[in-house]
Amino acid sequence: MAVSFDDFKFNRQVLNAIADAGYTEATPIQQKAIPPILNGQDVMGIAQTGTGKTAAYVLPIIMKLKYAQGEHARALIVSPTRELAMQIEENIKAFAAYTDLRVVLLYGGIGPKTQIEQIKKGVDIIVATPGRFMDIYLAGHIITKPLQVLVLDEADKMMDMGFMPQINRILEVVPVKRQNLLFSATMSDKVHQLSANFLEFPTVIEVTPQATPAQTVNQHLYHVPNIKTKINLLKKLLDNEGEITKLIVFCKTRSVAEDVFKFLTRKFGEAEVKVLHANKGQNTRINSINSFKNDDVKILVATDVASRGIDVSDVSHVINFDVPVVIEDYVHRIGRTGRALQSGEAITFAAPSEIYYIRKIEKLIKQTIPVEKIPEDVFIEETAYEERQDQAREIDMQKRREDPDFKGAFHEKKTLNQRKKFDANKDKAKYGSKAARQGSGSKSSKNKKRY
Repeated sequence: MAVSFDDFKFNRQVLNAIADAGYTEATPIQQKAIPPILNGQDVMGIAQTGTGKTAAYVLPIIMKLKYAQGEHARALIVSPTRELAMQIEENIKAFAAYTDLRVVLLYGGIGPKTQIEQIKKGVDIIVATPGRFMDIYLAGHIITKPLQVLVLDEADKMMDMGFMPQINRILEVVPVKRQNLLFSATMSDKVHQLSANFLEFPTVIEVTPQATPAQTVNQHLYHVPNIKTKINLLKKLLDNEGEITKLIVFCKTRSVAEDVFKFLTRKFGEAEVKVLHANKGQNTRINSINSFKNDDVKILVATDVASRGIDVSDVSHVINFDVPVVIEDYVHRIGRTGRALQSGEAITFAAPSEIYYIRKIEKLIKQTIPVEKIPEDVFIEETAYEERQDQAREIDMQKRREDPDFKGAFHEKKTLNQRKKFDANKDKAKYGSKAARQGSGSKSSKNKKRY
């Protein structure tokens, strides 16, 4: 049954802003989360990206704060990445358009001076990455006493990125009496532990089974022997340009992202492709995201820094050029397409050393990803010796992870060489070296002549 935003206890300012944003019906996470948040409950929401979870907590916060008051923030929203923090700030500005609420965005990568100046002008809502928030707090520019609401968004990603120490420090410096909201796409052991320390008798909301991709995403898997063949397959898929209207290509390292970007730039020209990874400056990253959002470019090549926080509703395809090692990132990557009930395609290229992670992903999402045949006209390159060695080492490491007693091909080869060396040393100790024996023989013959 469709639920209108008029059914919630929102004032006219909030309802007008929702109408301006083009929303009419609340999504399942909004239907379930908004009433308890408005009621002051602690809430834990398990919801993947693209379900409308940001609005699910932003709208009640705006409604509770109503208007600018005092100099210090009354709500703090913590997110793992700059991109997601920027997206949350955009949402707040849109939904608070008819209020005088003040929002300040805090993130690293740029100097803190401007951000500190904004805080000093007065603030109602702070949106921040954990490290930058603590830096500015410890410098004495943030007063936390008036905080009423604390939100941890994408908690699972914060755990994966190693932000637990900063999160614990934030929990130490905010008031004990506050409303807590935690949102996560997956319910890992670390998130469960955090929620136990963070939430007081929470209302738990799970709008989809844990870590299941959106039903509107069609998933495909190609078994590809090496990186050169991946490039050839990517070229083939992109030749069907009519089907791909907007594409994100995910790579696991910056260097691979740069290589793929250079290849696509040669094929389509610089005006059609942007690249996004941690080595790029903050302004470059912002420009890349905006160009992609505004349809100025058709293709975005990115590492997992961009798998969350890019709210683009019309991405037709996601291609996983590499399989993510942090398996939860698969859900977030393919969640970039199939948003807002639109259908989308998620295509994954898996080399032999990546099948291990595919099996773990399938276990996580409780689905088998359909395997496609590589088109006959895609040239299958021979795997280079170095890449073959890297794959073998990776497979050995995976087997060792599953079975600590497994030694592996490389270990056996090394052990054989060590045994040969050991036997040689043993013989040397027992019989002496050839030179020593000869030297000994010649010395004894000289001695015989002397006496």
